[in-house]
Amino acid sequence: MENIGIFCSASNNIDPVFFRHASELGKWLGENKKTLIYGGANLGLMDCVSRTAKDNGSKIIGVVPTRIFEMGWASAFVDEMIPCKNLTDRKDIMLQRADVLVALPGGIGTLDEVFHVMAASSMNYHHKKIIFYNVEGFWQDMIKFLKQLESQHFAHHPLNNYYAVANNLEELTELLK
Repeated sequence: MENIGIFCSASNNIDPVFFRHASELGKWLGENKKTLIYGGANLGLMDCVSRTAKDNGSKIIGVVPTRIFEMGWASAFVDEMIPCKNLTDRKDIMLQRADVLVALPGGIGTLDEVFHVMAASSMNYHHKKIIFYNVEGFWQDMIKFLKQLESQHFAHHPLNNYYAVANNLEELTELLK
């Protein structure tokens, strides 16, 4: 897997431990010459993982909705900028360009992206998984909820067909090889 899509927080006001994990991932991406495809913002974990990846040798592709440009939040250091109309377009472009998608800790936007990938996979639009990077147990309640959906028969197929979980960088990098 060479093209790694990353979904994550654009907040600068989160616990520093999440920035440390994002930076470690960015370093690994760069050292392994992976291409990073992300939302193109200059904020939060998005900025952290992309800057670290670039500093360590990654090619960086930013998929940036018009609104992000208007708010002045577009990163100035990407290697390739793909402008798009809105968040839906961004998700579709990232999904097309990435070999795999990784969800670092994030908010409502990250949840939207995660479910977009999983729902499209469940309908056989693609066969890519989302990898929950479960640093500090961030995704634990979500994983529990997904299992509850299955146990209550709200899922037609086992949902782990559409996702994997990595609890640390070693597990994540094994999934990305």
